[in-house]
This record gives sequence, C-alpha cells and structure tokens, in this order.
Amino acid sequence: MASGSALIFDEEMTRYKLLWTDPVCEIEVPERLTVSHDALVSCGLAQRCRQVPIRQATEQEILLVHSEEYLEAVKQTPKMTVEELKAFTKKYNDVYFHPNIYHCAKLAVGATLQLVDSVMKREVRNGMALVRPPGHHGQRSAANGFCVFNNVAIAALYAKETYNLNRVLIVDWDVHHGQGVQYCFEEDPSVLYFSWHRYEHQAFWPNLPESDYTSVGKGKGSGFNVNLPWNKVGMTNSDYLSAFFHVLLPVAYEFDPELVLVCAGFDSAIGDPEGEMVASPEIFAHLTQLLMPLASGRMCAVLEGGYNLTSLAQSVCQTVQTLLGDPAPELSRLSGPCESALESIQYLRRAHSSYWSCFKHSETNSEADGKRRKLEETNGNLKMDEKPSPETEDKTTQVIVWPEPAPRSSPPVRTVVAPPTYAEVSLPEGCQLLREISQTATEEAQRIWEKDFQDITTDQKNLQPFRNIISVLDRIKNKEVRNGCVLVSDLNASVRCALQHSLIPLAERVLVVYIGDETLLVDTTDGKIFLVQICGEDSKEETSMSHMSLCLREGDGFTAGFIQAALGLILPLAYEFNPGLVLGIVGTGSWRSRLPPVWGHLTGLLQGLAQGRTLTLLQGDDKDLMEVTVAALSGAPVPPLGALGVLRCEDVEMMEKQRCRLQKRWGLLRCTGT
Repeated sequence: MASGSALIFDEEMTRYKLLWTDPVCEIEVPERLTVSHDALVSCGLAQRCRQVPIRQATEQEILLVHSEEYLEAVKQTPKMTVEELKAFTKKYNDVYFHPNIYHCAKLAVGATLQLVDSVMKREVRNGMALVRPPGHHGQRSAANGFCVFNNVAIAALYAKETYNLNRVLIVDWDVHHGQGVQYCFEEDPSVLYFSWHRYEHQAFWPNLPESDYTSVGKGKGSGFNVNLPWNKVGMTNSDYLSAFFHVLLPVAYEFDPELVLVCAGFDSAIGDPEGEMVASPEIFAHLTQLLMPLASGRMCAVLEGGYNLTSLAQSVCQTVQTLLGDPAPELSRLSGPCESALESIQYLRRAHSSYWSCFKHSETNSEADGKRRKLEETNGNLKMDEKPSPETEDKTTQVIVWPEPAPRSSPPVRTVVAPPTYAEVSLPEGCQLLREISQTATEEAQRIWEKDFQDITTDQKNLQPFRNIISVLDRIKNKEVRNGCVLVSDLNASVRCALQHSLIPLAERVLVVYIGDETLLVDTTDGKIFLVQICGEDSKEETSMSHMSLCLREGDGFTAGFIQAALGLILPLAYEFNPGLVLGIVGTGSWRSRLPPVWGHLTGLLQGLAQGRTLTLLQGDDKDLMEVTVAALSGAPVPPLGALGVLRCEDVEMMEKQRCRLQKRWGLLRCTGT
C-alpha cells in the first residue's frame, strides 16, 4: 500500500522574470516559488516529503496538448533579443517571455509528470509539484495568463495514456478560470473538469462567456465541464465549503475518478490582489482533506497562481501538511454562504440536472433565468464595452491583515484499536492495538458503571468496553493518539459512557453520527450534542435543531442515498456545528452488509473535523466493517464505491424535508438562493 507524500521543486524554475515594464505581468515573479518552498522547509514539511527529482518534458509529451506550430515557435525564444521577445509576447494575452522560459516550461511539465508517475506507481500516495510557469490558461496554440504549456492538461492525458485510466478528475481552485483546461477536455467524458473562479458576470479576466455555468461541455463531454462563477469578490471559507458540499463532491463521487489532479492556485486566498477573496489559508487544508477519500487517495496538486507571497506560502503549507496526513486546523465561525454564491450554486446544479443523478431533482422552475437577469440589473453590473480599462481603473487596494495559521501538531500515534481479544486484526501503518488499560481508566469505568448501570451485571465482559472507551478518550485528550476504534456489545451503555467521559474534559461539543435502527438515548436539548442518525426504519418526526434522522432502506439506491446524505446534509451540519469530538457509531440494521464501503468514506470525510479527534464504536464483530473503519481513521485508502446507482425519489424528498427544517439554523445546508 502506497504511503507518504512527494514534493517536487527545482530552483531552476525561478530563473526567468519580466524584462520590461508591464503592469499586468509584474505580479508573476520568481519569489512565488522560493517563498513557497522556503516556508515548507522552515515548517519542517519539506523534510517529511519524498523528494522526487525533476526532469524536462519531452516534445512528444508537450504535443499531447499543444500544436507542433506553437511548440516550434516557443522553441525559438531562447535565441531572441529582448525586443524580439516583446514582439513575440504581443501575439498572446497577459503573458511574457524570457530566454529561459522555454526551459522552465519544460521543467514544469516534467515535474508534473514525475509527480503523476510517483503516485500511479504507488511510490507515494499523493504529492505536490511547485512549478513555474503555471499552466491552466495554456491553450493548444497559444500562451495565455502567465502560462506557456498546460501542465495539468498534459498530465491528465499522459496519465490516461500511460496508466490506461478511464476517469480523471481535475479540480481547479485557482481564482481565474482555467479556460485552457476546459478547451482541452470539453468534448471528453473521461476527464471531469471543475473550476470555480472570479467572474463577476464576465467582467473579470479572461472575460469569456464560456466561463459561466452554462458551459457544461460539448457532445460526449456534455456534463463533464463544471464551471462555478463567483459573481462578487469577498468569498469566504463558508462559500468555498458550500461549493464542495453541494457541487463538486456530489459530482466527483458519481464520476468515481481513478486519479485527482488539482490546479492549486492560491490567488483564491485572502490578501491576493487578483482574487480579492477573504478565504483563509486554512481552508485549503480542508479542501485537500475532502478530496483525499477519492481515487483511493491518489492526488496530485500542481501550483498555479498566487500573488500575495504571504498567503501563498501559508496556503501551500496548509495543503502539503494535509497531504502528509496531519490533522486539519479548526475552522470557526462558519455560516451559510452569501446570496451571490448561492445563486451560482443553484444555477449550476440546475444546468447539470440532466447529466448527474445528484442534481436530478434540482430546481427547474421557469422563473430562474428571469430572476438571474433581475439580479444582474439590480447589482448594476457593467457591460463589457463599459468596463474600465486597466489604465483608468483605480488599483488602490486596502491592506488586509489576517492571523497567521496556528501550528498543526500531530499525536505520535494516529489510531488505536480495541478489538475483541479473539479477533485477528491486520492494522495499517500508524495504528496500534490498545494493549494496556491504566488504573485510572479502570477506576473511572467502575465508577460510571456503578453510578448509571447498577441494574446490569458487572462482570468483566461487560466492563471491558467501558475501560477501552475511557482509555482511548484519555489518550486522545492527552494528545497521545488522534483517534480510536472500539468494538462494543451494549450500544446505548457504551455511548452514554463515551459522552459522560468526553463532554467538558475533552470537548464542549460532540457530533454523534449513528448508523443503526436501535433508538439511541442521547439528550440534545442543551445544544452540546448534535445527533445524526441513519436508519432503515421510519422514526418519529424530530423537532430539535440538534437532531437529524434519515431513513434509508436497504436495496438499490442505498449507496447513492447514503453519499447524498453524507455530502449534502451531514458534512455541512458537522462543519458549522464545529465539534471538539466526533463520535461515530454503527449498530445493527438490515443494510449492514452494504455499509462498510460508504461508512469508510463518511469516516474519512469527517476527519477534517475536531482536528481528527474521532472515536468510533462498532457493535458486533464484523471484520470488514472494522477494517474499513480503521483504514479511514488511519488515513489509508478506502475502497472506491464504483457506480452509486440512482437516487430514489422518496430518499430525495426525505432529505429535502430535513434540509428545509434545519437550514433555518444551519446555513451551510442551503444550496438555493432566496
């Protein structure tokens, strides 16, 4: 099993720069690369990565995307004078050339392909390539937007050809639309391209109508181009998470990629002069975490934009630290997305409703287009011919200050497991068996038992799960381990024990995610506990804003319904609730044989919460369930889900009913505008 993360960097890619005055291009500087790498070194992250040597891309590899005529033209640039380079540059849009840029562009492509090779050959699980020039604007016969060759597009075609892949996901979180990637794959159903980008109703560069949500792909590729336009600046962590929960992740899970490539542009972070967004560097840790359960963990992040050197370096560190498996930082004060973000999400889902089952039941009313036109008129957006020129536009920007990300520490042991004494367990890397129970844990188990369970026999068999639960929670509290898995027999007694021992000493808020038909006796009235239950039988209608019960019956559509609930309901609630501990519980139910794969993915997705502090309680001794749970807790790949099946109408109605009830309190549940 692959483990570890690759880092690819070579100082050679800093050896070109702008040789004349150009206000548009002056922000693309060599320091973008050096500050990113220096930050990784100073934080000790580079030393933890596997250093992969760089190489130049071959002409044959570059020609996977670019034309021979364009390649031959770029090959002449090393011999050009400065005046000739300026003249050559004028053929293209918002880019500059230098005698060494052709060499650096070949290294950028080669570095990206080296990363793909390392991941696909299972030498590492994932990795990041710090490259320059960036690539996602590069087109078949044109340089564009600081990009010469399209690094990620070439990588996708290379991976398909070299490793016989059928499905590649490209996630572009740069603040600019990667139109070069879109043009390359808009007719290709084997590559799913998702891009969010500052758009402002086409008033922001590259000012293309095809950057809007209406461009869904062409021919066989229809539905595989997903554009989420940001029509105002100032997008926040909540807006970015909403885009993942309600757009990207549902489509990605339905697509079931074999490789994830990230156009990792950090001009979408706070402080960047291009993006003017306010999402913190920490958000990229969570975006990375949410992508990691896909494609058996095979993920390659490739640097694109990022022009505020401080937020760029911080965001790169957040991304790499998550790839390495460290706990994601806390995101506090999350709320619902802004109305502009909701409008974009709503219209995108509607535009793709005929292509993706997860959007099939999205709003389709005829008033939507009129509503959008009215919104544009109200906002007073400039028409394209009225847009101010760069020379006359006021470029004065406010100095933005944000807190430096807090250090992210990782306990020495990732996962501790307490199986039955008779069970043979094969543990992934980073896991340990719970072998010793402290005297303190033993005494506390006895105290809780005598206080609350006097009517139950106190033999060693019944007391042992209590000792295990308390011991694991104590080790989590003392930062000796990050998470744990305990097998139990009496579910309600075990849950009560865990909650009594964790509230206040370990966490002020506990998220309980329970899969099972038995009624769980959990009090949610004080708001310190949020209970999510997925069961196979109808339950009484809930009125508490801290309790959500979902009925998903066994049979066709169970997997699709489970994933839809996980992404569109459970994750938004969980992130906004912001627990200090996640308590994952699996009881009994008619669907238990179908549960291990989807439970593994949900467990992995929840690892971004509570800095990874999770305790799972599994009733019974299902070996498959225990192994997939431990794999997800330890950060090991969980099995892909394959085809999800079709959502059942009754499941959609049930979930939408819960969304409507709870979104008044939990804004991240919203996926439509008002």
